[in-house]
Amino acid sequence: MSVIFSRQCEYALQAVLYLALKQNGEMTSIRELTKKLKIPYHFLAKILQSLAQKGLLSSLKGPTGGFSLGMPADEITLFHIVEAIDGVAFMHNCVLGFPDCSGENPCPVHERWGGLREELYSMLVSRNIGQMARELTKPEYKT
Repeated sequence: MSVIFSRQCEYALQAVLYLALKQNGEMTSIRELTKKLKIPYHFLAKILQSLAQKGLLSSLKGPTGGFSLGMPADEITLFHIVEAIDGVAFMHNCVLGFPDCSGENPCPVHERWGGLREELYSMLVSRNIGQMARELTKPEYKT
């Protein structure tokens, strides 16, 4: 499990990357995704529905239905997915969980976390799913 993001967010990132490797508009069933990515069916179904509600995915019901990207892969940043699943509290909250942590009342790692948080944000907004899909070499993502 990721240090920063939830398991749901990890699964969302993996599923969206898998969908980015498909032909534009090609529907992929949840069954295919769960088989290839080894993600529990009902867990993934909720995640994909959430991404579809946010417009990041398109969904179609029925025997030929499934999910596809809701916009071009090069327009979906990692930040879009993280925001849709986990929200952006990590951008504002104290890494140690102190509710009153601030520049005036810093926790012991306040300054260091601030720099890391900015680097993380920069990476999330600068990397898009299209780029990442083109760089992906994991064999389970090959269709």
